[in-house]
Amino acid sequence: MLHTLLGHVATWIISVISAMGYAGIVLLMGIESACIPLPSEIIMPFSGYLVSTGRFDLLAVATAGAIGCNLGSIPAYFAGQYGGRAFILRWGKWVLIGADELDKAERFFARFGSLAVLIGRLLPVIRSFIAFPAGMARMNQVRFHIYTFVGSWPWCFALALVGDRLGVAWRTDPRLGEVFHKLDAVVVVAILALGALYVWHRVRALRNGRACN
Repeated sequence: MLHTLLGHVATWIISVISAMGYAGIVLLMGIESACIPLPSEIIMPFSGYLVSTGRFDLLAVATAGAIGCNLGSIPAYFAGQYGGRAFILRWGKWVLIGADELDKAERFFARFGSLAVLIGRLLPVIRSFIAFPAGMARMNQVRFHIYTFVGSWPWCFALALVGDRLGVAWRTDPRLGEVFHKLDAVVVVAILALGALYVWHRVRALRNGRACN
């Protein structure tokens, strides 16, 4: 059932980008940065694949992704600023945010201060939650958005570049295309397995957090 759900999510992501173009990238990355579990590891590589077809521009794709990260970070920032830790722990379970993820983000912010937003946006897991402690610390909003954009852009660019390079290779090298077609099922299963592992980790963190309370 979980694999089916993840498959539907991936299909929906692809259809949104295909229908809305750059605006779809902004929308989806905004959802992801609002801490709703929508993987940028699907959003940006598929956008990069469309670069390889000539539909998108690589720099524009990365910029659209970074803009989405900024917009999606706004509600997360204010949730931290006005709701604090108690609010996030109470309502975060609905988007699979547990005490473990919040603790990691808080420790990271405590260690690096405002620069944690810039550095954290380049790191898996941390990047999704760093806006909460920034809001709780009432970090200057102009600096917060500058750091969010500057930190998010390389992440979006790197993922899009992977999709672009794979797309080009797929179409220009018949041997590689043949291998990819043979391995389609394996790749799909691998993606779904990673997605299932991601969701399982988030659910386990929530359970552990409740057990400690």
